[in-house]
Amino acid sequence: MERAVVRLTLFGLLVSLATSQPKKEDRDIYSFHINSIVTSRYATTIITSRVVNRMDESKEIEFHVQIPKNAFISKFTMLIDGQVYDGVVKTKEQAQQQYTAAVSRGQSAGIVSSVGRTMEEFKTSVTVAAHKKVTFELTYEELLKRTLGKYELQIHARPMQPVKDFKVDVYIHEKAGISFIDVKGGLSTKALANAITKTHADKQAWVYFYPTEDQQKTCDSCGEQGMNGDLVIVYDVNRNNGLGDIKTSDGYFVHHFAPSSLLRIPKNVVFIIDQSGSMQGRKMQQTRTALIHILNDLAEDDFFGLLSFNSNIFHWKRELLQATSLNLEGAKKFTQNIIESGATDINAAVLEGARMLNTHPREGSASILILLTDGDPTSGETNLENIHSNVRQAIAGKFPLYCLGFGFDVNFAFLEKMSLWNSGIARRIYDDSDADLQLKGFYEEVATPLLTDVEMIYGGGTNLTQTNFSQYYNGSEIVVAGEIIDNNIETFRPQVLAISRKRKVTFVNTHGSVDSSAGTVADGLLQRVWAYLTVKQLLEKELLVSGPEKEKVKSETLELSLKYSFVTPLTSMVVTKPQGENTDVLHKPKEGEGAGDVGLSGRAGFPGFHGWSPLLNPLGFPAVPTLGLRDVGLSGRAGFPGFHGWSPLHSNPRPFPAFPALSLDEESDLVYAAQVPKRFNVDDTFETSVPVPVPVPVPVSHRFLLKTENQSPPLCFDVDGVVIFKLLHYPSKELYINGELDLVTNGGFTKIVIHVSADQRVEIDTEGINLHQGQSTTSHIEQDPITAGSLTVIRRDKEIDVAVEDVRLVILVHEKDGNKFLWPALRLKPSAHNLEGLLALKPADYQEVQQQSDTKLKIKDREISVSSSTADDYSNPNPVPIRCWLTSVDFALERTLNDYFVAQL
Repeated sequence: MERAVVRLTLFGLLVSLATSQPKKEDRDIYSFHINSIVTSRYATTIITSRVVNRMDESKEIEFHVQIPKNAFISKFTMLIDGQVYDGVVKTKEQAQQQYTAAVSRGQSAGIVSSVGRTMEEFKTSVTVAAHKKVTFELTYEELLKRTLGKYELQIHARPMQPVKDFKVDVYIHEKAGISFIDVKGGLSTKALANAITKTHADKQAWVYFYPTEDQQKTCDSCGEQGMNGDLVIVYDVNRNNGLGDIKTSDGYFVHHFAPSSLLRIPKNVVFIIDQSGSMQGRKMQQTRTALIHILNDLAEDDFFGLLSFNSNIFHWKRELLQATSLNLEGAKKFTQNIIESGATDINAAVLEGARMLNTHPREGSASILILLTDGDPTSGETNLENIHSNVRQAIAGKFPLYCLGFGFDVNFAFLEKMSLWNSGIARRIYDDSDADLQLKGFYEEVATPLLTDVEMIYGGGTNLTQTNFSQYYNGSEIVVAGEIIDNNIETFRPQVLAISRKRKVTFVNTHGSVDSSAGTVADGLLQRVWAYLTVKQLLEKELLVSGPEKEKVKSETLELSLKYSFVTPLTSMVVTKPQGENTDVLHKPKEGEGAGDVGLSGRAGFPGFHGWSPLLNPLGFPAVPTLGLRDVGLSGRAGFPGFHGWSPLHSNPRPFPAFPALSLDEESDLVYAAQVPKRFNVDDTFETSVPVPVPVPVPVSHRFLLKTENQSPPLCFDVDGVVIFKLLHYPSKELYINGELDLVTNGGFTKIVIHVSADQRVEIDTEGINLHQGQSTTSHIEQDPITAGSLTVIRRDKEIDVAVEDVRLVILVHEKDGNKFLWPALRLKPSAHNLEGLLALKPADYQEVQQQSDTKLKIKDREISVSSSTADDYSNPNPVPIRCWLTSVDFALERTLNDYFVAQL
């Protein structure tokens, strides 16, 4: 019998379900969450979608994902019937054999295609048994680019059905302070406007989007199939006019340079317009419209030139003229009279534009060459390498060349290489109704040069990303990352040299040495940003070199891509599926490629910078059962290394097969569980001649789970007695977080206390929040944000979001069997080295030693027998089972457990 098919598509994420004509009751996306954490302009987004097969037969569920082209996927996980299947990043050569084998067997392999101006689409699928569930979790990372004075984080939602548990959570933390934040896009208006909550508190901001099922049907772009639109979070940071924002931590630095209070530099610009026959119709009409708008925006102290070309060149004037009203009117008339015909001689046209700029040197100005074309060179010099060489020689590094490729018939790789050789960029202009706005928008990005010949210098730095930039434009930003030699901040001396109008300028740190940012940025974040930028720039460099140098660059790119689990054009993700199904090999395409192989990747290190993974999130556990032997534990987090916590679990009371190892590739978290031995029910009746047993309270056993490295199952161990835990102690910030467990009724935390300073603390329980400041106490049960100094607390439905400077803690409120309990998860962990407590635990590192009769684990020089145990993971609102190795406390922690107890909250 042919299996029904469910398609789940996440577009940034987009989810869609489709069968031939599926019935609502056949399948259900019962939970869809997008969680994005932006720290220092670096965004890590996790998409978690949970689907249940409601049919009485197996069903194939297909997962589609569209992510920004500028992003790298860094993790993909499927959870099916208690088993975790992780994507693994490999070289393309290693993955190609699996891919070819899958295709030869007639099996579907991963595919990708460009599905818009800024998105790539990834796909995989899996068969889900009748009435079973599957959880998909995808993580991708991107460095947000500043354009026209703002950063934009785009989230597109198209569930193709209303989803009961639909949430978008965005958290932004910027050390420099957030100057403004706004929410735009089609999903931010009218019917959905009140589903958005925006909170801004100095260095932090939150955006929540929680539309109800009814709202998902009634908005402008909504219907019975749910939402279809965008949320765009727009923000900028506070800036000074000096050296900029420099962060240092753990031997790495990231420098954001964007001075604004500078005089604009007059420019010399030449526009080269393709008027060949292929530009006929709407393309040329939109080009005329855009060019007239651009001419109107020229300042009077600018000089400009304009030429069009097919197999010949047509000048407005053979030299640059000042942008006076009279000259601009003449140029507009020339533009209106351009007629499309003939072939395409790109070589002659670009050389003529370069000649015009070279013969018009002007001190204190900035020169720019802009080419617009929609095709390949078909006239004159048509050898692409010769054209590259000719143009490079003509420009000689004196000014940038920007190439705008109109439509998809254009040879974009040719334009991109020509731009990169000449300090510019290539941009595709999409053949659409707003093409004129795209052209005008690009021009606005380069319309106001503020600096030229920018040189970023870092004494005491090494392994630097790009440090030389031909021009710096108003509203943009230059970002450089690198390593600090011997992690010696005292000898690290950054400075910037540039030219502003007619004078040389130097930007230096007026305080002498650079302050360490340790403890103010997420753990491992700067190393991650450095790796991201380095890989991006190496991929560009690889386009420009050949021979042995090209192989060297490819080798460096590949090494970093594998180390940080980035899916790039040189790597692939292998998605392993349940036995009997094909293995997908997924690749990342280059710009302009159509349907092809696509990649999803498994997360590697990201040592430190951790977000939260709803699949394996830090803390969570259920109420303690009153009957039967049940294990409850706290699960380790698997998201991106750095945001840590520990998570209570509740085991399955029936025999359960061991699961495959989980992907736990970050610093570990401790988890909690409780065991209650079976006891008599006091309502049981007995013969009067037989004494009635009186139940005696039995000590509750708590089970903890310690996360491990290398995708191994976590360790778990049991502890007896009532305890108050030291969750996180951060002495340098005077921040202390403790939690009290209710072992009888809730099986979780009844109260969590956050000490912000000597006279300020927050007490949180399941009913509300109490803020203590000195002798005063205020109670809060509503959802209005609470702010006090560096502290911000936001209460939402079943979640409490707490931020104190560089620490972000989310406390979930769970309910089981009528009992409510708290569950903390550390979403943003600082890079400080003096952190203590369960949330700051390092991962366990062990080797598995198989024996005939049992399994032994080895940590350093110690070995111990362990047994397999399972439990439900309460690190997310929908518990999932997790496997762990049950062992002793001393073996797991390698230190006394008393170090994690405190006498009082």
